Amino acid sequence: MKIGLNSFQLKIIAVITMIIDHVGLFFFPQYTIFRIIGRISFPIFAFLVVEGFYHTSNILKYMLRLGVFAIFSEIPFDLLTTGRVLDLRHQNVFFTLLIGVILLYFYEKQYSKFSKVSTVFLIMLAGDIFRTDYGAWGVLMIFCFFIFRERLLEKIVSILVINVFVFGNIQMFGALALLPICLYNGKKGKGYKYFFYFIYPVHLWIIWAIKIII
Repeated sequence: MKIGLNSFQLKIIAVITMIIDHVGLFFFPQYTIFRIIGRISFPIFAFLVVEGFYHTSNILKYMLRLGVFAIFSEIPFDLLTTGRVLDLRHQNVFFTLLIGVILLYFYEKQYSKFSKVSTVFLIMLAGDIFRTDYGAWGVLMIFCFFIFRERLLEKIVSILVINVFVFGNIQMFGALALLPICLYNGKKGKGYKYFFYFIYPVHLWIIWAIKIII
């Protein structure tokens, strides 16, 4: 019997660290520890979206779900980050995850090395063009989890490089996400699929409401 963490448990870790990050960002910006803990969240979500890509029975519906929740999350995201109802200068992380899955989808349809490399580069670039959270490098992180899915050493090295040497600064602590990720046992765990979709926009609305009240 395999031991370790299933995808449900990884999602719980990602959600908790995400909420800690956002509570620190919007209520206690003077305490860096909140942001350090929060850096663990995105790499886990990037890893899980690749697992979702492999296990979904309908990839187009999977992308549609990500797109719907990306749009649904944009208003609370913009209200919190810019104070505007809609601000196209910075898009929420669901858009990053969506672009990452789009990259995997089209990458698998390419046959030549040139077309594969071109696909990676162009769709990575979309992360910066649309100014999504974590940008092109966030999309690349998703791709690294995909291309090195069965190669542990390369996966660890690539994620370390992106977090420590490409992003640097506080995002270097994102490398800590490799600890729970490497404990993944390949099992799904409990359900509650849509809970993890809804928790992102809902917790943003709650934080925004609290900020308005206080």
